Amino acid sequence: MVSVDEAIAYEHAGAGLRAALMQQAAAIRDQHWGRTVTYSRKAFVPLTTMCRDTCGYCTFVKRPGEVGAHTMVPDEVLATARKAEASGCKELLFSLGEKPERRYPEAAEALARLGYDSTIDYLAAMADLVLRETSLLPHINAGTLIADEMAQLKPVSASMGMMLETVSNRLMQPGMPHHKCPDKAPKARLVTLEAAGQLQVPFTTGLLIGIGETWAERVEALAAINAVHQRYGHIQEVIIQNFRAKPGIAMASHPEPSLDDMLLTLATARLLLDPSISLQAPPNLSSRHAAYLGCGINDWGGISPVTIDFINPERPWPQLDGLASACAAQGLTLQERLTVYPRYLASDGFLDAEVAPRAHSMARADGLAKHQALEQMPVEAA
Repeated sequence: MVSVDEAIAYEHAGAGLRAALMQQAAAIRDQHWGRTVTYSRKAFVPLTTMCRDTCGYCTFVKRPGEVGAHTMVPDEVLATARKAEASGCKELLFSLGEKPERRYPEAAEALARLGYDSTIDYLAAMADLVLRETSLLPHINAGTLIADEMAQLKPVSASMGMMLETVSNRLMQPGMPHHKCPDKAPKARLVTLEAAGQLQVPFTTGLLIGIGETWAERVEALAAINAVHQRYGHIQEVIIQNFRAKPGIAMASHPEPSLDDMLLTLATARLLLDPSISLQAPPNLSSRHAAYLGCGINDWGGISPVTIDFINPERPWPQLDGLASACAAQGLTLQERLTVYPRYLASDGFLDAEVAPRAHSMARADGLAKHQALEQMPVEAA
């Protein structure tokens, strides 16, 4: 592992040093993760598209009254889950806007019609419904959570996640992407990472790069993630996600990070983070899969045969055989994993007693998915 100061200095690395860093990162991957690259076969449930935050890069969030503003009802959740089961998925990922009822009366009214006071209460009930009525493992991505909320959700989920995105308070200033977004305050998001560690929740986090942060701020965000993992050992994966400009967002004309920028960030993440943390890059946000593999990633994240990427709906999922070929060209093997990584299956306290038996029944001896489903018919982009 390299120091923060060393990683910050990589910003000015020439082509030769960058190539060397990528080789070093790939070597760390091989040493600690072997020659296997994983993905999770899942379906995505956008439980509510309303949110009290209005990030400058987001197309997912809709205000009440806008086309697409919606809170799913239980029958819709189960319908998606049933399709996921029929397509060989093992994971159901709940994604949702953050606490919309605290900003919009319409969101509170929608919850009240369903019999709930808060989005978190409704989310817990829907995750419990999925556990009771299907064979899937819920993964919850509900944004910032305090310890009590996370404790409420742990018994009905196998893992949780929240993108840290950045530790830059500058991005909350007027004209910046997190202005008037209370849930994007770095302090609040770091509290969530800390709570997850204290409660032994297998947790996914990561960076969104290219939204106005400096290179040093990017490195500092990776260091903050690593620090909390050193205390609790619960960060199962870190995602490095590249900003994509889209029509209709405040940042529609904002430049996207270059491929070189993405590759250097991936390599730096692998060199800076504890090797036990899985490193992931979304495969639908770039076609340069071979280059990503050359930077030391060992995971492609969630890929769905049922639902689109609701965060980047214009970007279809890649064909699994294409990803498998990209892996094979570098002597790597693509394998399906569960939402919870093998090391957490084998560790006491990370799974609730009601969830653990199901997760173990779905895993083979090495902790990856027992029934591999490498074929896929990708969902078309919206």
